[in-house]
Formats: sequence, C-alpha cells, structure tokens
Amino acid sequence: MTPALRVVAPGLMTTLQDLGRRGYQSLGIPVSGALDAVGLVAANAVVGNAPGTGALEIAHLGPALLVEADSVRVAFAGGAAAIEVLPGEGAPGGRRLAPLQSARLERGEVLRIGALGQSALGYLAVEGGFDAAPVLGSQSTYARAGLGGFAGRALRAGDRLPLRRAEAEEREEGMLPSLDLAPPGRIRVVFGPQDDCFSARGRRTLLEATFRVSAASDRMGMRLEGPALEHAGGFNIVSDGIAPGSIQVPGNGLPIVLLADRQTTGGYPKIATVIAADLPALGRLVPGASIAFAAVGIAEAEAEHRRHAAMLAALPQRVVAARTGPGIDPAALLVSNLVSGVVSAHDP
Repeated sequence: MTPALRVVAPGLMTTLQDLGRRGYQSLGIPVSGALDAVGLVAANAVVGNAPGTGALEIAHLGPALLVEADSVRVAFAGGAAAIEVLPGEGAPGGRRLAPLQSARLERGEVLRIGALGQSALGYLAVEGGFDAAPVLGSQSTYARAGLGGFAGRALRAGDRLPLRRAEAEEREEGMLPSLDLAPPGRIRVVFGPQDDCFSARGRRTLLEATFRVSAASDRMGMRLEGPALEHAGGFNIVSDGIAPGSIQVPGNGLPIVLLADRQTTGGYPKIATVIAADLPALGRLVPGASIAFAAVGIAEAEAEHRRHAAMLAALPQRVVAARTGPGIDPAALLVSNLVSGVVSAHDP
C-alpha cells in the first residue's frame, strides 16, 4: 500500500501549501501558497526538506492523522498547540511533541494537533514531502477554483495523503532553538498605488486608528473592523493588478488586506500596501486581534525584504541536534533562561 497519512479528523481548515504558484496572474490564477512563509520554511528546515516543499497549513485547530507508513518524520511550526502522538488501536500511553523539533512516528500511531492558541496558523512538514502532483508548478491549494493541493480543497476525514518516503531516515532528530513569531507593534505599509483616492483625513485614519481582525477574514483577504477610511470623491476605479498585501477599501470605508488567494485584479482603490517582510506576521493574527499601521518608504521596505529573505535562507543552518530525555545537557540548562522573573514572598 502507498505510504500515507490518513485523516482521522481534518481540523478547522487544513490545506496543502508551498510557496505559491507564480507566473500565472495574467491568466487570472492567484499565487496562493502559505500565508506564513516563515512557519512553512521553518517546519521544512527541521525535517531536512527544501524551503518550498509542500506542507500542511493548519488554521486555528489542527487535524488528527494516522500513520500508514513504516515510519515518518514530522515537525510543526506555528502557534502554541498541544501536539500529541497516540498509540494505535486503543493502546495505552502516548507522548507530547515539542514545536520546532522533529520526531519519528511509527505505523499505526496517530498525530493529533490541538488549538493553536494566539496564532491563526501552523505548519506540519513531513520528511521528503507529500506525494501530490504539482498543478502549474505548485502543490498549493486554491480552494475557490478546486486547484492544486489534495483534490483542490481542504482536508476531509478519510482522506489519505500520500508520502514520498515509505520510512524516515535513520538519523538523530533536529530542532530550531528559537523562532520569533511575535507580531510587530505596527504593521508597516507603503502608501499607494491609489492613496490619492482618499482624503487627508482618510490617510491619517489608517495610521492613527487601531483596527480589529474580522471573523469574516479568510485566505483571500483580511477584513478589518474599525473607523471608516474617507474616500475623496468615489470608490470605484478602473480595475488594475493586485499586489500581495494591497489594502483595498470598498464603499463602506473598511479596509481589506488582500492575501495569498487574492483576486488578480480589482476595482476598488488601494490606499496602501503591506510590506512583504510583515505579511507572514499579518497572516498569523487571529480574529479579534488588534492591528495598527505605520508608513515607511520604498527604500526601507526593500531593505526589510532583503533582511527577511536572508533570515529565511539562514533557517536551515540554525537547525541543531535535538536533546531529549537522558541526553539533556545540564550545562545548557544552567545557562538557559527558564523563567521570566522572580518574586519575593516577603515584599508586599
């Protein structure tokens, strides 16, 4: 039988994503791909995959997956989820897995990922990747068109996700010692391309107000709740191209940040564009989270993009051997900051 992970429970919204389907926007086909490239690349680095290897993007609540292979190596990057490995067929026991650390699972075991806590997204990579045929050069799922991924849709109970490897390599496990996934205090934007379609007050509101992420957000766009942005004489323009992170403002004045599954053209004015380096952090924001913006120039946006790309490229070199159980180094524990502070029982 083909080695696979069988979906016992699909989670809230679990799809196969890589770094996207580039080169087809002129045909009306979105790039798609991971909302959080940092999480995707990190999970792949820990299991030894190339950065853009397809992995499972997990939104809010993770799946339960049964191992139908001799063995498989996995790693998870993202929110602070409870990650459990349960023995098969009702056997007692089980173990917890740490995020950003690889683990070898055996046939019959069930991997279960719980709620992601304060992050909207997590990524599960498997050593060697999933054996799904690329569509237009990418494994990414674009569910609105039934394109790519696994049957062009989110996972369902009973699906079998084929694996490229029947068993995991014999080697020690790896880990990333740290990964900063905290959102910045303000999401940085470059004004334009249609900021002249907004009044001075509308532009000030974008930078001075605090917005909330709407529960109506999805992979196409993040809808924001808060004060309306004032247009200057109308809200319809001749449709033009949509860049990742474009902040489109329809007639109600409430901004929509366009994400991975965005339409390729649009006819509402775009007041600003989120810089590429901040898009992964934006994608991790949960419904109800607060969001504020700060304006930067193009030169700063380009410099941050180069810095961000260099950080992603360096992630595989940061993977080290994982220490578990009796192999834990006491000296390393002594120099680690295991508590965030102390309090006195005597002071009031």
